[in-house]
Amino acid sequence: MESSNKSLREVFHQTLQDLMLDDALMEDLDRVYMPMANMIRMGFNTGERTRIIGVNGAQGAGKTTFGRLLQVVLEKSFGMKVVQLSIDDIYLSRSARERLAQEVHPLLATRGVPGTHDVKLGEDTLDALCEAGAKDVTLIPRFNKATDDPFPRTEWDSFVGRPDVVIFDGWFMGAVEQKETDLLQPVNALEREEDPYCVWRRYVNSQLKDNYKSLFNRLDLLVMLKVPSFDKVYEWRALQEEKLRIKTQGQKNLRVMSEEEVKRFISHYERLTRHILAEMPSRADMLFKVSEDHRICI
Repeated sequence: MESSNKSLREVFHQTLQDLMLDDALMEDLDRVYMPMANMIRMGFNTGERTRIIGVNGAQGAGKTTFGRLLQVVLEKSFGMKVVQLSIDDIYLSRSARERLAQEVHPLLATRGVPGTHDVKLGEDTLDALCEAGAKDVTLIPRFNKATDDPFPRTEWDSFVGRPDVVIFDGWFMGAVEQKETDLLQPVNALEREEDPYCVWRRYVNSQLKDNYKSLFNRLDLLVMLKVPSFDKVYEWRALQEEKLRIKTQGQKNLRVMSEEEVKRFISHYERLTRHILAEMPSRADMLFKVSEDHRICI
């Protein structure tokens, strides 16, 4: 058991380094991730069927990191087979979003909001994983944010067999639509100046109400990483972009955003993020607060 525990700590530490995270997060292994993983093992009979855990968190909240570290513990400590998927991995291509921009509203050219994803791809991927036989191979979609387009299918990940757990994260994972009357008042300059007739807002809201419901209904557990406020989202998103800039340094045809571009980009997310922060905490199955210094509080 001691050697197994040591191995887990080594892998957990290496994962922190790979993700360019502070070594201080090692204490979260025993404080956050082991209890969470044990709860999943005890609470779900994963031998019976695949369980899908949705992780919600605003831009920069650390949801993908949370999912990756949880995956490490589930695999290394409990021998589970785990797939990590992000709603960001099923974005529509840039050309598909440009068509939406022409046909519905120009703001839909920017990836992020409901309506800019291939929802059927997400449903098909989850269903294929849940129904897979021991030797079946499922391709896991991957999106290249640096080029703002999906990776070619030849570069997607693959998973053999049926996983015990799928960790599915997204900034609006499990979100519900707003009331129609709540859409009328703009929340920022982007909405006021570029969506004065509420066309974009209504489209996004209708997509969330209709097309994403069946995707989110596949969740067995909804975990929310609640950020202190929307004001922290820009700061943390800018940090993400800086990490992407470092990671992809020297590569061609990249679309890493500047500070001004990040500010505009985040404006697309403000309305729904504020709605989620107000509405979701009371109904999430598990709620973790994210502190000002980006640490998970329990």
